[in-house]
Amino acid sequence: MIVAVSGASGLVGSALVASLEAGGHRVIPLVRRAPRPGEDALGWEPSSGAIAPAGPAVADAVVHLAGDSIMGLRWTAQKKRRIRESRTTATRLLVQTLTRLPKPPAVLVCASGIGYYGGRGDEVLTEESRSGTGFLAELARDWEAATATAIAQGIRVVNLRLGMVLSAKGGALAKMLTPFRLGLGGVIGDGAQWMSWIALDDVTGAIRHALSTDGLRGPVNAVAPAPVTNAEFTRTLGRVLGRPTLVPLPAFAARLALGEMADELLLTSQRVVPARLQASGYAFRHPTLEGAFRAALDR
Repeated sequence: MIVAVSGASGLVGSALVASLEAGGHRVIPLVRRAPRPGEDALGWEPSSGAIAPAGPAVADAVVHLAGDSIMGLRWTAQKKRRIRESRTTATRLLVQTLTRLPKPPAVLVCASGIGYYGGRGDEVLTEESRSGTGFLAELARDWEAATATAIAQGIRVVNLRLGMVLSAKGGALAKMLTPFRLGLGGVIGDGAQWMSWIALDDVTGAIRHALSTDGLRGPVNAVAPAPVTNAEFTRTLGRVLGRPTLVPLPAFAARLALGEMADELLLTSQRVVPARLQASGYAFRHPTLEGAFRAALDR
């Protein structure tokens, strides 16, 4: 299979490229510059959706992962606008380009997020659950809606709602490691909020499963089958690292430091399960949190 990948140099993208190539597939990165001489890549301009050099086809399948990071010190109005445009507008324009090709791809796997559900306390959330409220919920709804033209044109679309991706190479876990290793880790808020996580290996596995499973389409929760509370997450990471976890981050301090982002990323409760992945036969490599930590940290 020939697979075009946007965001190929990111945490998930680089792992996906390696996994696909190890499986014998050809990967064509969509890069935001002119490809170098001899480079097996296509130039992609997110602000227009243009792909060059133009041809009758891009690939058999497209995995769209690119987007401005939601992490940062605060969500200013400018930061939120960049986040939104890099996902909703860029996706809509990319889809327009793909659907106008003489030979469109058969499948599009497009990143989304479990922010779609908003904060929901102890409620168990599947792909059938309603959307929530807040910036991330609205963003995810619009991001997924941006793929509607592809669906209408007969492309099989999978909207991959990603949970917290666990990797020592990047993302939230990588940022936690230094304070936890120094014995400065602890629960956030009251620690009762649910966290839905997934090992990086299972993200790439889920994407490959989505590419090859014809019956899989629409929203798919890319999370492990065992969500945990923040308190359990904290205890487990401390145990794997062999460090105490006695320094809490009170909710008011998180809000003081991060504003709106604290409520939507650190204090929100999302108990999400991978109903469609499991129903379609995907077998998780790291179904338990401790196993995922030990694999990510080589322990």
